[in-house]
Amino acid sequence: MTKKTWKTRTALVHEGSRRSQYGEMAEAIFMTQGFVYPTAEAAEARFIKAGEDEFIYARYGNPTTRMFEERIAALEGTEDAFATASGMAAVNGALTSMLRAGDHVVSSRALFGSCLYILEEVLTRYGVKVTFVDGADLDQWRGAVTPATKAVFFESMSNPTLELVDIRAVSRIAHDVGALVVVDNVFATPIFSKAVEQGADVVVYSTTKHVDGQGRALGGVICGTREFIRKVAEPYLKHTGAAMSPFTSWIMLNGMATLDLRCRAMADSALTIAEALVDDPRLSRVVYPGLQSHPQHDLAMAQMGSGGTLVAFDIKGGKEAAFKFCNALEIIKISNNLGDAKSIATHPATTTHQRLAQDQKDALGITPGLIRLSVGLEDAQDLVDDLKLALAAM
Repeated sequence: MTKKTWKTRTALVHEGSRRSQYGEMAEAIFMTQGFVYPTAEAAEARFIKAGEDEFIYARYGNPTTRMFEERIAALEGTEDAFATASGMAAVNGALTSMLRAGDHVVSSRALFGSCLYILEEVLTRYGVKVTFVDGADLDQWRGAVTPATKAVFFESMSNPTLELVDIRAVSRIAHDVGALVVVDNVFATPIFSKAVEQGADVVVYSTTKHVDGQGRALGGVICGTREFIRKVAEPYLKHTGAAMSPFTSWIMLNGMATLDLRCRAMADSALTIAEALVDDPRLSRVVYPGLQSHPQHDLAMAQMGSGGTLVAFDIKGGKEAAFKFCNALEIIKISNNLGDAKSIATHPATTTHQRLAQDQKDALGITPGLIRLSVGLEDAQDLVDDLKLALAAM
């Protein structure tokens, strides 16, 4: 067998491993910010061009971090990756490193609040032109891109209403004008979505979510071609200080060993929950792409083969009813994270998307009664019971 024939779970355990002279079984944590050179000549040579397994400074790279980058690049199917201090550092780094004043970006408008901030406030501040479209409407993408468009950006599954963007179709539209396709793939996870195979050029993740999977550490990663990672993203990232710490890299490496198992178990439970809630009269809608009734079910199955690990639903009675529901939950915790082993309920209108103007919330379907549920690893029936009891407590 060669590495190219390894299946996903094997790669998640072994890919990118580096062992010291001690032959340790577990991945080592190289907790150092600097590295020693045997001679001044060796130091000079490394600064001119570092070798494949040579390091200069932890802000530029670290053996533990390199293991994580190689492992997730192998999983994602890209040539390289650069690990960052957070998911938003990855989004900012991927976009800002490639754009200059006068460049044009087309983005879906259904985005996480911090992603919107980067596009609306940060990039435009420095002269980048940004056009927003309805991500599911291919005609809007066709009408928005021009020969001057440098990049398109979208969440493959939007936060929090779980709307999908057709990666293959949008990638064709973007590539026809020479634009790069940058995909935030957090909700789809690297297990269910192979965005690069479907046309994406650059894929970003908040590894804080499913990759860690236990609420321990912030992290992010940019995956792409070696040309993009090392010649476009790395110079910007290493000089602006977005590097992931070695200890965080070690946490992420350990999280990856069980990533496939966890994501598939979460998705199975998410489908069970969605099916249990879909006809509940206390809800005005249940959103889960894994349901056959979902308008984008066929796209979800073609693009992911799964409905994913999150369910959204709208409680009748608005904010007051939603708060009573959240406060009555026992197993499911109130938080704003996702992809955790513990199930998490989020009220986006007052937390993750609170800063949006009301007309933006209305356009995105973020109603006062909307709950985003990140399904964890608890027993699925226990979660259904917890949800039903909380609905009854309203």
